[in-house]
Amino acid sequence: MALYSLFASVGLSEQKAKETQKNEALSAALKDAITRAQMVSGSVAIDKAMGTLLYGMASRLRDPSRLGFLTEYIAERRISTELQLSAALDFVKSHPQDPLDRSTFESFCGVGAVVTPEQIEDAVEQVIKKYKKELLSDRYRFNMGLLMGEARTALKWADGKIIKNEVDMQVLHLLGPKTEADLEKKAKVRNGNLPTCREVKLEAKSLMEQLRGEALKFHKPGENYKTEGYVVTPNTMNLLKQHLELTGGQVRTRFPPEPNGILHIGHAKAINFNFGFAKSNDGICFLRYDDTNPEKEEEKYFTAIKDMVEWLGYKPYMITHASDNFQRLYDLAEELIRRGQAYVCHQRGEELKGHNVPASPWRDRPVEESLVLFRWMKKGLFAEGEVTLRMKLVMEDGKMDPVAYRIKYTPHHRTGDAWCIYPTYDYTHCLCDSIEHITHSLCTKEFQARRSSYFWLCNALDVYCPVQWEYGRLNLTYTVVSKRKIIKLVETGAVRDWDDPRLFTLTALRRRGFPPQAINNFCARVGVTVAQTTMEPHLLEACVRDVLNEEAPRVMAVLEPLKVTITNLPPDTKKEVRVPNFPLNEEKGSHVVPFSTTIYIEQSDFREVMEKGYKRLTPEQPVGLRHAGYIISVQRVIKDSGGRVVELEVTCSGTESTEKPRGFIHWVSNPLQCEVRLYERLFQHKNPEDHTEVPGGFLSDINPNSLQVISSALVDQSVASSKVFDKFQFERLGYFSVDPDTTSQKLVFNRTVTLKEDPGKI
Repeated sequence: MALYSLFASVGLSEQKAKETQKNEALSAALKDAITRAQMVSGSVAIDKAMGTLLYGMASRLRDPSRLGFLTEYIAERRISTELQLSAALDFVKSHPQDPLDRSTFESFCGVGAVVTPEQIEDAVEQVIKKYKKELLSDRYRFNMGLLMGEARTALKWADGKIIKNEVDMQVLHLLGPKTEADLEKKAKVRNGNLPTCREVKLEAKSLMEQLRGEALKFHKPGENYKTEGYVVTPNTMNLLKQHLELTGGQVRTRFPPEPNGILHIGHAKAINFNFGFAKSNDGICFLRYDDTNPEKEEEKYFTAIKDMVEWLGYKPYMITHASDNFQRLYDLAEELIRRGQAYVCHQRGEELKGHNVPASPWRDRPVEESLVLFRWMKKGLFAEGEVTLRMKLVMEDGKMDPVAYRIKYTPHHRTGDAWCIYPTYDYTHCLCDSIEHITHSLCTKEFQARRSSYFWLCNALDVYCPVQWEYGRLNLTYTVVSKRKIIKLVETGAVRDWDDPRLFTLTALRRRGFPPQAINNFCARVGVTVAQTTMEPHLLEACVRDVLNEEAPRVMAVLEPLKVTITNLPPDTKKEVRVPNFPLNEEKGSHVVPFSTTIYIEQSDFREVMEKGYKRLTPEQPVGLRHAGYIISVQRVIKDSGGRVVELEVTCSGTESTEKPRGFIHWVSNPLQCEVRLYERLFQHKNPEDHTEVPGGFLSDINPNSLQVISSALVDQSVASSKVFDKFQFERLGYFSVDPDTTSQKLVFNRTVTLKEDPGKI
């Protein structure tokens, strides 16, 4: 408990403090660092900023002998940023010999480096000047990241956010506000590549035009035999003829999830591909639950899967279950035994693991004997794991005789105790595809090793054989999607549940406020290729901004309120201010907000001391109030006993009679109090499951600042009747969505994404 209290006192979250306490090496290093820092600084109290740096150093430092050296610099605040700490760790790693040259070290790490606002302004001005011609030509379609990159190169130790603000300000000064032409979307294909997310429009008939890659090579219904690797038997053409008579030449696909967890962003690609391919070819798509493992299946997963498919905008032609076919699958298994292609085996599960499994001594047992034993399995005359039914084939990856049926004495959610033997994926999947006359069985790349067994089983039983096509999975960095690992996150309290907005499950993305169109657009942008695709979260967030910019009405909210009293208006002043829902398109309507002598602004929109480049309110500088038609000027700054500014007294004047101010800020009056939840990435590293990157495992990589809860934010009254999942743009702050925790007494908002990508973010 003493260690836990110590770690919590320097700003570690409850969960992070507990995890650190369990890691003996990290715990000892962090305790040593905190103790040394207290001695150097002469204070027992260590603030969160210093605590975060000490934790980062202790968790990443590989040479314990350097701990005291680095702690000294952190405690004296000569290393005060993550950028400096990373440079310091790199330096000590590349200089293992003693003694370290302090002057070289300090130069390498930016110790003592001070970047003034004037330097930032000058550096950005030079970059803007360099690209002025292109900026005037391309305007806001110019790659602003190029400006940021060059400015940051010139000012290595400058704060990235301050540089970004300066770039935004100078670009605005050069180009003026965005026009409708700047916001107009133009669909282009550059050099034959996919359009950017901003250029994608998802429509039923055009989806496959955007899903490039392997889909372009697909066979036509009934022409399965033209596919490379497809096995043609003497009865193939007759079976294909019967298939065409039954389907009428219709494209038929299926989305076959296991109902043992919540769908994630990778499943969104599969949903879009299966349903989208069928829809774009006037076909049909089944939602088929692969419910052959009763131990892990729960009703809540069945419901959630259907909800997510429909949320993404797709309606299944039919909802089916592998369990619908249990009797037929069993009958086919008996037929497989009769044909000499399957046998009952007594080898245990541990003996069958791996790829160099010895041949079963029961492989050539008589057909009648296997039939009798298989029926005994069905009657429950064997223990779990005592016997299995195996198929006589060698798979592409060298695995010999995969299991077709195993014993499980677990009631099934649909069939109850009717069965105690359940078919495996290798046996079930292709046969269910055959039963439903699927034309294109679309699977991710890891199932490529099962393609030959897919064809083999259909042909061994002489039934219609669909074609399996494989494509690369979609993965995201800075996350985990494994069901087992998400359960760990829930159990350890790192997240609340499967729908925690920091996860990338589909229920979590919906709760955070991601529109389904944005997810579909993202999948279309990624496309369909054989290679596995790993994307950065900010690319998905860009698609979200594109949709919400068109769909989320603007409202005003204040997260960190500062009270402002207007002294030159009558105390009983009550006005109504009309605010456009979409400033660039007045046809989309507006709403009214109250205006009185008491308003609230963001604390960050006021500074007591004027700084170069600051455009908001100071005692020397007035500022405009968005939509209100007023400009306010500070008359008095009121502070509490601790010296903190708690209120401003101001006077106001009309914009038509006053010189135009340098900036306009948002505000609220007679507002509603609400809770706002701000989210950052859940993990600190790109690949939290990679032990070379995160030696302590993914649970040790939780970002302690991934959730910030603001319990007393203020929002204008126009949102009072909003419903769960309604989406808004809080002017100048970001896009927000109403959380399901909302009650009649309290609104709760999740920040979906910021207004712009933060280039300073990891």
